[in-house]
Amino acid sequence: MANLRLPGPTPVPDDVFKAMSKQMIDHRGVEFAELITRLGANLKKAFETKNDVFVLTSSGTGAMEAAVVNTLSPGQRVLAVTVGNFGDRFAKIAKTYGASVNELKFPDGEAVDPEAIRQALKDDPEITAVLVTHNETSTGITNDIQTIAGIVKGEFDKLLLVDAISSLGSIRLLVDEWDLDVVVAGSQKGWMCPPGLAMISFSDRAWEAAKTATMPKFYFDITEAKKAAAKGQTPWTPAVSLLFGLDFAVQKMLAQGDMEAVYAFHQEIASYTRKGLSAMGLELVAKDDKHASNTVTACFVPEGITDEALLSTLRDDYDIIAAEGRGLLAGRVFRIGHMGHVSKEDIDDVFAALKDALPKLGYEPAKV
Repeated sequence: MANLRLPGPTPVPDDVFKAMSKQMIDHRGVEFAELITRLGANLKKAFETKNDVFVLTSSGTGAMEAAVVNTLSPGQRVLAVTVGNFGDRFAKIAKTYGASVNELKFPDGEAVDPEAIRQALKDDPEITAVLVTHNETSTGITNDIQTIAGIVKGEFDKLLLVDAISSLGSIRLLVDEWDLDVVVAGSQKGWMCPPGLAMISFSDRAWEAAKTATMPKFYFDITEAKKAAAKGQTPWTPAVSLLFGLDFAVQKMLAQGDMEAVYAFHQEIASYTRKGLSAMGLELVAKDDKHASNTVTACFVPEGITDEALLSTLRDDYDIIAAEGRGLLAGRVFRIGHMGHVSKEDIDDVFAALKDALPKLGYEPAKV
């Protein structure tokens, strides 16, 4: 079996697969109502929130779209803060639905400078909402959402929409304590499930925004999701098998005691990965541990080697499936995912493969 070291989809444990193999049930019946109610309550614990949390049958991008169309109106002034490919996507969704978007872009490989957000909000008082990515997998950078939220909410009282698709369930994110209005996540990341489900939390402030939001919506209408949830249902036909898996996986995560144990695990294995790659003389995109992602590490491809050659060699000769670069870093980096169902042995296999493959491709790694 290949060692799947992508930033999503991530490996799925055997017991989660077993949970998903159950026969179909009536998605309008009592058994499903028990499942979705239990899952919703447990997701609130994982999100560390008392806000409404809903599960959508979609990719994480669907939840990003839901975040935008349920809280904003065409022409509304929005600040989109981006440090890479997925921050750009959040901005594009808002533009597609007619928002007036002020993009605050930082160079790929850098984290958000909160002071720049403060200045942008001072300079443009018509901004009503801020979009930001917590963990940018295209560059392996995690933004300081707590500080950002303190500015956006504490100083300027703006609506804050957070893409936490590749962080929630792996990296510490306190939805209520940090006063985050809309937060989205995806099943194929640290939740140890296949792709196909997205999660979204809505604060009281977000519900107030939803009352006046006029962007078009149907499938992603969160008001419909709330009505259905009151009956123990989803508004549209759900991916029942995936919900079996997510229900089991979230219970498994919470059984460790609390989310702090999950965060500590990901911090430890991320540090282990970064140290191992650096010891080989490879250059990490993240310049410091403070903003380095605990779910994916982006590393520059050594000079004289193409990313295609490296990734295909890892795949074909060592059964290591790593990821290519995205956005402006495409062709320049490779990425190693380490979230969810992962062990140090999985990362050791990556190290061993790189030490063997890189000399064949013309780069001699440092001896460690």
